[in-house]
This record gives sequence, C-alpha cells and structure tokens, in this order.
Amino acid sequence: MEERKAQRKVRRGIVVSNKMDKTVVVRVDRMAKHALYDKPVLKSKKFMAHDEENACSIGDKVLIEETRPLSKRKRWKVVKILERAPLMEYTESIEEE
Repeated sequence: MEERKAQRKVRRGIVVSNKMDKTVVVRVDRMAKHALYDKPVLKSKKFMAHDEENACSIGDKVLIEETRPLSKRKRWKVVKILERAPLMEYTESIEEE
C-alpha cells in the first residue's frame, strides 16, 4: 500500500507589509461572482507568511505555500519572489534663490 502525500495549497499575492521580523503580510486577490447581480467582483484576503531571509519588500509579487502553524496567525511561508517591486526614486530639487 502506498501512502498519498497531500498537496499543499499555493497562492500568489502581493506583499503589503514587511514591518515585522521574518514575517510579511501578503494580499491574495481573486475574482468571484456577485450572488445577486452575477457581476464579477474582486475579493481579497490577507495572509501572514514566513520570510526567513527578510528578502521581500512592499509591492513584490510572491508565491506562498501552506505550512505547519508557525505562530498564532502565521500558517504560510514565502516560496519564491516572482517579481520585484519597481524601486521608487525620490528626487528632490532644491532651488536656491
């Protein structure tokens, strides 16, 4: 008899917060149909995910995978950074009068 290993859930999302140590908050969007009007509606959910190297920054597109409970609210881990957020360059022009 061979054992079947359960597939872990995998989601794609965008990092919305990285203020914690080794933890990021990832927003996962999905399209759902409105119950009454049958119009597509964008629904989103936020997951706390483990980021061991603190490699993620806000705006990065990441792949997260379900894992064992790591803390009270953290049950996901970052598997891969799919796309880096574009760097914001702030240029201040100092005008001398």
